[in-house]
Amino acid sequence: MQELLLETLRHALMITGFVMLMMVVVEYINVQNKNRWAEKLRHSPLMQILMAALLGIVPGCMGSFAVVSLYTHRMIRLAAVVAAMIATSGDEAFVMFALFPGKALLINGILFVVAILAGGIIHLLSKKKKEVLGPQYGFVIHQKNYCKCFEKRIILPQLKRITFERSLLLFATTVFSLLLVLGVIGHEGWGWEKITLLAGGLFLLFVFLTVPEHFLKEHLYNHIIKKHFLRIMLWSWGAFVLLHFVQTEQLLGALVENNPYWILLAAVLIGIIPESGPHLVFVTLFSQQLIPFSILLASSIVQDGHGMLPMLAESRKDFFLIKGINILIGLVIGMLLLFLGL
Repeated sequence: MQELLLETLRHALMITGFVMLMMVVVEYINVQNKNRWAEKLRHSPLMQILMAALLGIVPGCMGSFAVVSLYTHRMIRLAAVVAAMIATSGDEAFVMFALFPGKALLINGILFVVAILAGGIIHLLSKKKKEVLGPQYGFVIHQKNYCKCFEKRIILPQLKRITFERSLLLFATTVFSLLLVLGVIGHEGWGWEKITLLAGGLFLLFVFLTVPEHFLKEHLYNHIIKKHFLRIMLWSWGAFVLLHFVQTEQLLGALVENNPYWILLAAVLIGIIPESGPHLVFVTLFSQQLIPFSILLASSIVQDGHGMLPMLAESRKDFFLIKGINILIGLVIGMLLLFLGL
């Protein structure tokens, strides 16, 4: 049990670290340019959907984490998150490209097109409801504040009378970076995800060393760390522990002897789980020609790796709404392709 808790804690730290990094980067850019880029993005729903879908098809979960971070800031709308979660295949994208690269490329292309179309439809349907973007949700975006975040003359004086908040952030970031380097957290070896996280950790150290006290305390510590860190960390950790006891293979084994429509239903329902692992069952079965293309595609539409874990921590309502939309789309497309014999 102790080994299980430590292993799941390492995964949760990895996810939480990246989400925190994205949030700090977004806030840092926002206050430096007086939120101009965010305003352009917020007022261009189609650009949001396109950007989210592009981030989603990047193999791994980092693109979807970035999209959730932007949604938490209320810079993008629900339609963009739906597009990203349809487009993403999480870590399974790496496995698919390794096992069947040609079909994997085709799947990613289809996911991208479906994501754009679904995002556009959701946007048109939600226009009547006038989905509101603003500070009443997630972080507060400081629209009137401007920060000159790098001033050489204040760096040393600030460090000489270092505050508790700055000390804590510097210490935590240093420990996180060391754990990455030592291989305690993160994937084995030095893939692009681990390198990105380490580079992000170094950037955070630079930010925490140099930014003015007001920005560090009000924007970063109070509005990001205190409000989001523990919630995302605990939800991610709890989800990993729970998923350890979910025997998805047994569920599939009971259904695989039935007709393809039951397997399709199982694939879509298992896709609800905010975890990369269960989808590997269908990737493996497809690689062995045991299930048709339609079932793997439906599973890929619904599942989103770890990408929705931060959303689960932020808003259970939005989590289940997005999952519900993707389930509907996955079922419709899967059943249509099954009917066509694909």
